[in-house]
Amino acid sequence: MDSTSEPDDFAITAQISLVEQSFRTLKHGDMFGVFDHRGDIRPGHGATEGIFFQDTRMLSEFEFLLAGQPPILLSSTLRDDNATLTCDLSNPDLPALHLSGNLIHIRRSRFLWQGTCYERISIRNFDVTPHSLVVEIRYGADFADLFEVRGMTRTRHGRHEPAEVSLNDVVLAYTGLDARRRTTRLRFDPAPNRIDEGRALFNIDLPPHGNALLFVEISCDRTAYTRKPAEVFLACMREQRKWTRENSARATAIDTSNQIFNEAMRRAISDLTMLTTQLPTGPYPYAGIPWFSTAFGRDALITALNVLWMDPAIARGVLMYLAENQATETDAASDAEPGKILHEVRRGEMAELREVPFRRYYGSVDSTPLFVLLAGEYLGRTGDIETVRTLWPNIQAALGWIDSNTGRDPRGFVSYFRQTEEGLANQGWKDSFDSISHADGSLAAGPISLCEVQAYTFGARRAAAAIAHQLGHADEAAQQTAKAESLREKFEKSFWCETLGTYALALDGAGKPCRVRASNAGHVLLTGIASPDRASRVAESLMEGRIFNGWGVRTLAAGEQRFNPMAYHNGSVWPHDNALIAIGLARYDYKLPAEKIFCGLYDASLYMDLRRLPELFCGFGRRRFQGPTFYPVACSPQAWAATSLHAALGACLGLSFDPAESSVIFNRPRLPPFLNEVRLLNLSLGKAHISVMLRRIGTEVSMNVLDRTGTIHAILRA
Repeated sequence: MDSTSEPDDFAITAQISLVEQSFRTLKHGDMFGVFDHRGDIRPGHGATEGIFFQDTRMLSEFEFLLAGQPPILLSSTLRDDNATLTCDLSNPDLPALHLSGNLIHIRRSRFLWQGTCYERISIRNFDVTPHSLVVEIRYGADFADLFEVRGMTRTRHGRHEPAEVSLNDVVLAYTGLDARRRTTRLRFDPAPNRIDEGRALFNIDLPPHGNALLFVEISCDRTAYTRKPAEVFLACMREQRKWTRENSARATAIDTSNQIFNEAMRRAISDLTMLTTQLPTGPYPYAGIPWFSTAFGRDALITALNVLWMDPAIARGVLMYLAENQATETDAASDAEPGKILHEVRRGEMAELREVPFRRYYGSVDSTPLFVLLAGEYLGRTGDIETVRTLWPNIQAALGWIDSNTGRDPRGFVSYFRQTEEGLANQGWKDSFDSISHADGSLAAGPISLCEVQAYTFGARRAAAAIAHQLGHADEAAQQTAKAESLREKFEKSFWCETLGTYALALDGAGKPCRVRASNAGHVLLTGIASPDRASRVAESLMEGRIFNGWGVRTLAAGEQRFNPMAYHNGSVWPHDNALIAIGLARYDYKLPAEKIFCGLYDASLYMDLRRLPELFCGFGRRRFQGPTFYPVACSPQAWAATSLHAALGACLGLSFDPAESSVIFNRPRLPPFLNEVRLLNLSLGKAHISVMLRRIGTEVSMNVLDRTGTIHAILRA
């Protein structure tokens, strides 16, 4: 089917800006929480807060009141490793209790661990007189599907069960139309003085300078308990922090001469660690909070590619999971075809009922070539031939899908179309309904062939050839090499637009080029499909003021008919988009424009809460002494955004690996003005490790080896 001119049914509505609400987020496994700065979950129309588990909001209200009043916020902080949210609060003036403000201090400490939210509430009296207080905790669960929270409307729902209330706990339950019973259990320690289905009341007597502790557990779909919340809080906190340390320590550590940059990098690694879920197949980065905290194919593949140089274990985990979930048959409702790689998995009620098509959805045209491409890059980074040998049948199936897809296209390009009206209209990374258009603003009719997807496919065939060669499949290697070169020739003839000085965004179903300047052309450089002279012109076009706004490359250039700096894909700036462009520029040795992108992203991070680059921000031009304009419903944290600075750093350093020679290579490295020194600690190659320091001297970069374990070398190529 063709692309549609109708708005996307699955677009995220912006009734309330996430920027305006300014959330604090926690995640572990399949549970995540979105809280306000006081640590509360406020109910109401359009509210995004809640505790979510497997795409269902399991708790939609959780408010702490002191003598019937909300406390005053003092501060709200996440630990640097994202392990714990701490909210410091104080009492307002309470004349009826003869209590002046700021005499009672409340500290709420909260973390998530294995399907449970744990909280300790410390209440301390700093007055010289005693006080008797009533603490109230209000709670409720709407059990809304995540897509409802995002803005979709449902006409039918399941059944809310009567609450089960005991002395110190309450169970809220919902039986969905999918016949699944979902439960949220709240446990309190000590037991409340009064408890019902919507609130718990505690009578707290505080002597002068006295302290009281309350513990709360919020568990999703769990029934077995053996110990009181107060007894397990610290033990679970230690386990959770140990898990966080071990998983973040796996990656190469980065330390630089710029402490602000160090903060941004530490936060990014903490975000990646938090978003990564340990699946039976290995670590898998979920896409982002709040809307995309689940397994996405494209997002995880690009995230793994961005940090491959510093943590190849993520790439292995992503490849193994996607191989296990590769499509084996045709299913129009899920856009599945044999060999196709996953787009998205959802486990909520609406997905189970097929009210949305994303239960296990394959409507992504680029995940399949990116899967093969990442497998080749993983082998080149690690030399892990046994893992790739295990993946070889899946790689062959993916290549089979590519062959089948190109066989349907008259020009022999990979293209997309949705098989039902319920699927995504656009199936590249820019999947808004209006993201693929012609110069006059008219939407392209499908099947659509995106320029970057042809580049990914070229890279996939080259990667498959290299893998086949190492596995001893000489004929397959030769065939894939020949197909890659044939694609290169066809691509140059069909996509190059001389008048634009860059590649067309796409070809529509009639083979007509979409002659608009877009960031997609930058992805063409990623795999080397572009000829050197045309790559030079693409690099020049990407740095022009109409498309590079000072913070990064816009998704669509100013002046194009559909340009809108506040649009999701038609003029905004996406960090991951820029990271891939920087990698591509560095591939052709255009380090200066790659460095310019790196500087823009770093500068943008200076204005972001927690130094955290969001999913995207608006594409307005950069103004002196002002930061970028935020996008209202951008996910933050987002995995591929969190890894964009790492990708840009690796690109500017010209970092590559040669497992056969046990070498780490820095090819014509550059360091931006904000970095004088960079120390890469514990770069791994097999079981060997090396630490190096790179120092900027004018426009040159020197290198020193700080430490090494095993047989490994560092090579600087000037």
